[in-house]
Amino acid sequence: MTMNTQGRPTTPVSGTQPHEAETVSGSKGLYQFEPLIFETDRWGKTGVDLPKAKRKASRMGGVERKAKVDLPGLSEPETIRHYVRLSQRNYAIDLGLFPLGSCTMKHNPRLNEKMARLPGFSDIHPMQPQATVQGALGLIEELADWLKTLTGMPAVSMSPKAGAHGELCGMLAIRQALLARGEADTRKRVLVPASAHGTNPATAAQCGFIVDEIDADKRGRVHMSHLREKLEKTDDIAGIMLTNPNTCGLFETDIKEIADLIHEAGGYFYCDGANFNAIVGRVRPGDLGVDAMHINLHKTFSTPHGGGGPGSGPTVLSDALAPYAPVPFILKDENGFRLVEETEEEASESFGRMTAFHGQMGMFVRALTYMLSHGADGLKQVAEDAVLNANYIQARLKSVMTPAFDGYCMHEALFSDKFTADGIETIDIAKALIDEGYHPMTMYFPLVVHGALLIEPTETESKAELDRFCDALQAIAAKAAAGDESLKGAPYHAPMRRLDETQAARKPVLKWTPPSPEQIAAE
Repeated sequence: MTMNTQGRPTTPVSGTQPHEAETVSGSKGLYQFEPLIFETDRWGKTGVDLPKAKRKASRMGGVERKAKVDLPGLSEPETIRHYVRLSQRNYAIDLGLFPLGSCTMKHNPRLNEKMARLPGFSDIHPMQPQATVQGALGLIEELADWLKTLTGMPAVSMSPKAGAHGELCGMLAIRQALLARGEADTRKRVLVPASAHGTNPATAAQCGFIVDEIDADKRGRVHMSHLREKLEKTDDIAGIMLTNPNTCGLFETDIKEIADLIHEAGGYFYCDGANFNAIVGRVRPGDLGVDAMHINLHKTFSTPHGGGGPGSGPTVLSDALAPYAPVPFILKDENGFRLVEETEEEASESFGRMTAFHGQMGMFVRALTYMLSHGADGLKQVAEDAVLNANYIQARLKSVMTPAFDGYCMHEALFSDKFTADGIETIDIAKALIDEGYHPMTMYFPLVVHGALLIEPTETESKAELDRFCDALQAIAAKAAAGDESLKGAPYHAPMRRLDETQAARKPVLKWTPPSPEQIAAE
């Protein structure tokens, strides 16, 4: 895939920092200064008083610890304050708009959390007898029915635990289908558009396929002439991995023709469904000729990015790939729901098992709650509002920033850095946005756009919040266009100033080392 080789300085330019009043405590207003937790352990104390243990012969066989554990000793109030102060440095969707593109960091309804904590969902164990978890299995099956209906696909694997895991599921199903056809050794080439998600070529390569890139055209979509040229020159096509809407925030208008061309060439069509939230309720991928597509439950159906924990990436499959779905999967008979665990009988053609157990229950409960709360018409409005909000941002900002492509966008607005003066770069705009109280948008991605700024407002933001964000970004963009050097030193108001990110990435300090006696004496 194309690599961005553009170098950029990451150290603040001297003389660009405005005067700031220093404080004796290190704190500034409600922002409390907080050192590392190890640095608060100045006296080797402990927050709990315990009687000394009666001496008995050691049962450690000579491998007991000789030195101190070297864990910090804090009281309960000190411990709580430490983590509360750290939390004040963190940005969150409950704090403000999260403009990350292609990530869908949207509000997670609290009703979903309440349902996920119900007994029978939150406290079950995967090794319980299946007769004791019939309600949970029924919920998974109902969610699967919703996913099949929304996508127009006949089958779905609920096992994958994240988006990339879902990609792997789809591509393994394609590989198994080629094995069944006796063509696994002759069909090794997978076409991947330049505008696809970065995990797509990695997944194809992991499955043993050769990755062949397809160019993007001037509209930011698949270059159809290049695609036809590839198909005419080779007969080893296994399939295509295409993101739709793509990473440029655009719907692939030739999607049906692409599917037909791939099928005529004997390949399968894998669609990356990470951006399904832009079309849910509006377009059924099955109608477009898709053979496999993963769905990020933790994006499309709330709990953004797994809520800091596990995600969930069910993969829908066409009739051509359904027999090769992984185990376990659910079947219903006269005795209720049961899990098919082995690759025999009903699962004799399965490519095998991807994970120890059957998906992630908390994500399943949240997703189904979201679906039932919205209903079919509500999910359609979710997609419409996401697209409306992104186009509103594009309309508000296009007078001061440069849209990467002409026309309307889908769920995310993409800008290039053409509007900036010499010396001002995308990273400077992103750092200045921190001073305005926002997490930066996605920068320098997708790689097909120079200095990209990718903004996804999601459907959950009000017009007032969008206007606040646009006002801030407009002011920063005006400074960038004017070549304002103060941007090179931003952020000024964040707990940490701008770092040399290149050195931080190449030479990270991953372990705290206590100061030497000489350092302590010098202080």
